[in-house]
Amino acid sequence: MATTTMTQTQPVDDRSQIIVSEEDNNLSSHLPLGFLDKVPKLDQVQAGHIRHFHNLSAQLDGEWRHMGSQEPAQEWLDALRYQLATMTYAAGAAHYHHLPGLQSTFKGLFKRLIKKMLRREVWGYWYLTSQSGKFVDPDITELRKPWADPVKTENIIYSGHPLLMISLFAMLFDDDTSEKEDALVFNWNPIFFGMGPESFVYSRETLQVAVIDEMEKNGWKAMRYNDIRNGTNVVDKVLPKYKAAWAGGSMFASNGLIVDWYRVNQKNMAQPMSLGFTAWADAFMNTWSSIEVRSTFRSQVLGFLSPSPYGGAREIVASLGPARKPRFAQPALGYVVQWLSEPGEEELLSGLLRQADAFLNSSWENGGLYYPRCGQAVDGSGNSTLIDPYTGNTAIGYARLNIEDGQKNMWEKPWAGEFVREKPFVDTTSFEDQGVDLLRAGWSEESNAFIITAKMWHGKSSMFFQFFGTGPT
Repeated sequence: MATTTMTQTQPVDDRSQIIVSEEDNNLSSHLPLGFLDKVPKLDQVQAGHIRHFHNLSAQLDGEWRHMGSQEPAQEWLDALRYQLATMTYAAGAAHYHHLPGLQSTFKGLFKRLIKKMLRREVWGYWYLTSQSGKFVDPDITELRKPWADPVKTENIIYSGHPLLMISLFAMLFDDDTSEKEDALVFNWNPIFFGMGPESFVYSRETLQVAVIDEMEKNGWKAMRYNDIRNGTNVVDKVLPKYKAAWAGGSMFASNGLIVDWYRVNQKNMAQPMSLGFTAWADAFMNTWSSIEVRSTFRSQVLGFLSPSPYGGAREIVASLGPARKPRFAQPALGYVVQWLSEPGEEELLSGLLRQADAFLNSSWENGGLYYPRCGQAVDGSGNSTLIDPYTGNTAIGYARLNIEDGQKNMWEKPWAGEFVREKPFVDTTSFEDQGVDLLRAGWSEESNAFIITAKMWHGKSSMFFQFFGTGPT
């Protein structure tokens, strides 16, 4: 492992070249001994999750190794769209909170994930799902005429994710690529059915309009980052209407959990059967409803999360009797660890992560850490071994890379374009090309230095960086 500090810049070929000194060789004299102890760094496990995101995003188009879901038509909760989106949110948290100076690496990762989000195998499920059915509309008597456009009408379970992904991209990297009229192209081109290829074209703005229109159409029961970039105030118009629509307690069931979903035609709520959807909602609602999220936390986890020593699972499971096995398992563990990371419930989170490491077959591949899918509910001792690809590929990594109030801080203090343009950064392809994991990458105000700590995941010694920056000197 090597640590590098940059303490001054000089012009090279009309760009700012940051002068480099190594920790073990000619470290700048004004930096006191032990200064790195005050600069947090990622551990190997956190770096392994980022590497796994890279490995999955770098696969050839059409390859989805480790990402296959329980349900074959991409309709369920561990579908590709949820994995790709959550990887993006986790990478965004890692860049914002841990590695703000690692610009090009995260920007490349975002681009690859967004590109995959636009592939037809990710959103093509909607052509059949748009017909609706008894599960979501119990009173339906005839299927609707299907449509392929995945964001035009209703499909917030997909459209909201690419909107947030491109909005994060614009905010974190000061990049307006998504503002182009044809920035997002959904190509509907099945070979053996249909009336020929179609393309559904959107920009960030038109996608946002489509999402907001759908919320309005359904009485608001259905982006901060764009407001900061565009000088707009959309969130202050939308959020009060959203809150008002759910006022009076309709968001919460009698047991204190958040309802699973709203049935539009029946105008009633699907009652919560587990902690999963409550955890998923609270993980992100903490951004704009932190007081409520924190005040309901203890009552919501009551009866679901209890400390238990290793080896005690067999007795607990035996005492419960046979359980009803759902057709498809909800990624509840993934939702819960994401949730726990946001209010900073470190004791509970650490316990679940230790449980995952002990019983969920934590695996390393090409420097990346993940938990492979397992359909077996429990092992011989009664310990839970069931894990889905959403949890194993993305959610556990998200939980480890997020910090207390991580999403809330990004919501309240998004990076303005001027900040991104002025902050120092490292421009390197060594993460992708040479297997270099960055554990530190950012400016230290206390040390008045830009500090990088790097480690080769494969143990080889070659390493190359190019450093550019315009921030403090």
